[in-house]
Formats: sequence, structure tokens, C-alpha cells
Amino acid sequence: MPKMKRHSGAKKRFSVTATGKVRRLKAYKSHILTKKTAKRKRNLRRAAIVATNGEAKNIKRLLSA
Repeated sequence: MPKMKRHSGAKKRFSVTATGKVRRLKAYKSHILTKKTAKRKRNLRRAAIVATNGEAKNIKRLLSA
């Protein structure tokens, strides 16, 4: 059998921290930015942690080769 590959979409969107949490980028930062306040755009820059353990578990499974 060939080697298993990581999920390409998940690889581009998520990363795992040193403590094992899954980091994600926030949505709503790509276009139509003129009507959004500077504070809102600034907060969207920061990465967030995936909220639920179930989702994090599934994402880790996609990221493991």
C-alpha cells in the first residue's frame, strides 16, 4: 500500500500548537472590508483555537500522515 497523505485542505487551514491544540484562522477577512471597523479587522487577524474537542480530534486525524 502507498503511504497515506495528509488532507491538503486541512493542511492549509489548520496547525497544531506545541500543547496539542488546533489553531485556525478567522473568517470574514477576505473582501468587503471597507464597511468593517479597524477594530474588527484587527481582531480577525489573530488566530483562534478550535472550540470543541470533537472537531479538534477530527482535524488532527486529517493532519496526521
